[in-house]
Amino acid sequence: MRGFLLRWLFNTVAIYATTRIIAGLRVPDLGGAVVAALVLGIVNAIIRPIILLLTLPVNILTLGLFTLVVNTIMLYLVAAVTPLAISGFGAAFIGALLIAIISTLLSRLLTA
Repeated sequence: MRGFLLRWLFNTVAIYATTRIIAGLRVPDLGGAVVAALVLGIVNAIIRPIILLLTLPVNILTLGLFTLVVNTIMLYLVAAVTPLAISGFGAAFIGALLIAIISTLLSRLLTA
């Protein structure tokens, strides 16, 4: 349970920071970032593995780079059901990459 809460916190911070850095991503307040982080965790746990399995041939051909596009699609799914707003594919692509980097760094630095 502690690990889930920490990942949720890290994703919340990553989403909130990313919306402050990338002009094309907007969240109304910290509460919206908390909701978006929860939905992102659910989407990444349930839907993302299915999409990665279905796109495995393309992912192999691109040596794994297509995973970045899958992450972008997952961010679009989150934006469809949360207060997160995305203005374009480029903003979503950079935003998904930045969210992954920030949450990974926070996880590596703050957990043992």
